Amino acid sequence: MYVRDDYASVGRYNKMLKGFERISLEPGETKTVTFTLGFDELNILNQQMKKVVEPGTFTISVGASSLEKDLHKSILTVK
Repeated sequence: MYVRDDYASVGRYNKMLKGFERISLEPGETKTVTFTLGFDELNILNQQMKKVVEPGTFTISVGASSLEKDLHKSILTVK
């Protein structure tokens, strides 16, 4: 799972790996994978070097690799 803070007030990576689980699937098989999104996954160090979660949107991406073509994305809004 990759997380991107779409409008962070300080410089940030385009996407950061915040969750990982390797699974194997047989043809036609499905599995549910669950990740927790909370303070630890969404915080940044602001200009005062304090960990905060800023209001705004975050792009959450999951997929078989970090390649854009392999990722499924959702938008999370923090108020």
